[in-house]
Amino acid sequence: MDTELLEESQAERRSLFSFPDPVNEVSARLVAAGVVFLALATITLDQRWLTVPLAYGFVARVLSGPTLSPLGQVVTRVITPRLGLAPRLVPGPPKRFAQAIGAVFSVTAAVLALVLDRPGAAYVVLGFLAVAASLEAFLGYCLGCRIFRLLMRAGVIPEAVCERCSAALSIRAGAVRR
Repeated sequence: MDTELLEESQAERRSLFSFPDPVNEVSARLVAAGVVFLALATITLDQRWLTVPLAYGFVARVLSGPTLSPLGQVVTRVITPRLGLAPRLVPGPPKRFAQAIGAVFSVTAAVLALVLDRPGAAYVVLGFLAVAASLEAFLGYCLGCRIFRLLMRAGVIPEAVCERCSAALSIRAGAVRR
């Protein structure tokens, strides 16, 4: 009985800290729009504390996809279903990589704004983040995904990750053929 509880706990932990593969591009773009809004609100309203929820959201999405992210939850459970758009499935690993880049930028901005008392520098970092998120949200161009592909091509990202991306692309291609 103790073994069953341990296995169940481990399975729950694995599902909690997993990233979806494939990812619905519609939801990813809506989350990016939320990031643009929050980053620009932080800068224009000069509200340094907003770097905390922004950074938390990115770290949460890297660790668990939308599961632990309030923005991710609102988008995947409320907004995307109400839009009635067909899902557009894309590989998960490049999106996770892009979220990790966003985490680096947003955590850097939070440290600059709240720890080092450098709001100007923080807002420059957030400006770059807002530009990258805008490309995703409004043009469908994922800058982090592009960097991911370049790193795969250079052999920096392992082949096993590349195989998973290929499988996800096959799923998307199958959905388009139907």
